Amino acid sequence: MAARAGSEERSRPSTRRPSAARSRRGRRPLAARRRTGTGLSRRRALRRRWVAVLTVLSVLGLGYVVLFTSLLGVRSVEVHGARSVPGDQILAAAAVPDRKPMLLLDTGGIAARVTAIPGVATVDVSRSWPSTVDITVTERTPVGFTAAADGLHLVDSGGLDYKTVQNKPEGLPELQLAVVSPDDPVTRSVVAVLATVPQPLKGQIAVVRARTPGGVEFTLTTGKTVRWGSAENADRKARVLGVLLTREGQTYDVASPELPTVS
Repeated sequence: MAARAGSEERSRPSTRRPSAARSRRGRRPLAARRRTGTGLSRRRALRRRWVAVLTVLSVLGLGYVVLFTSLLGVRSVEVHGARSVPGDQILAAAAVPDRKPMLLLDTGGIAARVTAIPGVATVDVSRSWPSTVDITVTERTPVGFTAAADGLHLVDSGGLDYKTVQNKPEGLPELQLAVVSPDDPVTRSVVAVLATVPQPLKGQIAVVRARTPGGVEFTLTTGKTVRWGSAENADRKARVLGVLLTREGQTYDVASPELPTVS
């Protein structure tokens, strides 16, 4: 009986808990772990704050360099597209401030000053980093001239009297009009006709006259008169006129190319 009791006692599972000493040896106390985690979180938060501060300072420093120093300032100005208008005149009118920070340039003001030059139709001002300003101009192209007491006035394809010269320009017809203005219907009709006349015929025109938008007339270098009419059907009128000019006459009317006349 004693032996059986001992055997049953040994076979029973143990319900004893591990001693506190063994528990302390196996793992760190909870309070210590909490203190360690809190310290790591604080260090991470502090590191993030410093990174944010340094980022802001870097952005502010870069902005100061770009906007308020000459490090990225203007060092050269290049002019493109100028042929009859001197480049020095364009540079003087542009008045681009030397060493001015590129981002602070008033490109619209530069373009407006250059556009005021007679002979310049359009201007494009752009930045070429890090330090060059490009000024690209489109010059006015004369289609004719008018005679006045102060000289010969060049007229462009928009009907604008934009420049005065003293010598007769070669290859351009004289415009004998009561008024020369982009707002004048007769002027607009004349420049539209000159834009549509085929090149071989255009080179033969010495004088252009008109009293109404549909009554454009030419005097050719041969002295003959051509009644052209409006700018419509320019190619057909040119073909018909080519045939008519083989006939004897002084006035050739192709205003209505279906019913041309020679007189």
